[in-house]
Amino acid sequence: MKLSTRNMTLVALFAAITAVCSQIAIPLPFSPVPFTLQVVAVCLAGGILGSKLGGLALIVYILMGAAGMPVFAQFKGGLQVLVGPTGGFLFSFPIAAFLIGFVMERKNSLVTSIASMMFALILIYGLGFVQFKFVTAMGWEKSFYLVVAPYVVPDIIKIILTSAVVLSVNRSLERNNLKPKLQKI
Repeated sequence: MKLSTRNMTLVALFAAITAVCSQIAIPLPFSPVPFTLQVVAVCLAGGILGSKLGGLALIVYILMGAAGMPVFAQFKGGLQVLVGPTGGFLFSFPIAAFLIGFVMERKNSLVTSIASMMFALILIYGLGFVQFKFVTAMGWEKSFYLVVAPYVVPDIIKIILTSAVVLSVNRSLERNNLKPKLQKI
């Protein structure tokens, strides 16, 4: 994959947006997973940049954090975060952005946007929940109630709002012939 300067800039921009959205965090006293806007950033990256660039933006974000930059929630960084209880959520982000972009590249509508983001959310919850359960050695039910259940309703609201934003931005970009494209090698 060959990237133009414009596309490299967009990838970096969405990695930075994800880092900023990660810091908008509300710790919950009963859960090690804070309430953040990371899901919004993942959905924006996949929905606006598409599958490849959106996924790449989230890979860049993870690499920044793995290198020790404090880009993960609550200004954390380093490999210990990725192998810790919340690392599964982070590892799911590039896959989720790719899936959202993949669907949105085929049909750009509110229904497909919401559906792809809901599917991506299930993936994020699934990978995050499984890693949390095994790293903490808690039971399945307790893990579910700590890291999934409290976030479902707020995340659905975020997805509905983000879908509307993505649809509006995509229509504007298409109208002005500015939608990001990959160049072939």
